[in-house]
Amino acid sequence: MPTDLVVRVAGDCSAAAQQVVSETGGELLSAQPTSDGQCVITVLVPGNGGRPKKVTVRVPM
Repeated sequence: MPTDLVVRVAGDCSAAAQQVVSETGGELLSAQPTSDGQCVITVLVPGNGGRPKKVTVRVPM
């Protein structure tokens, strides 16, 4: 699966998700808006020869 694939998500989290994926070089797992105007973005970041690491980031919309 290509790492540059960005899935449209609810709210306005698509730009935030695209930024996090670009910065981490990971694969988007989920992006969800919160009631306080932030997005919770979860990506799977490739490890150094080991298992990928799941990273969750909160960013403003």
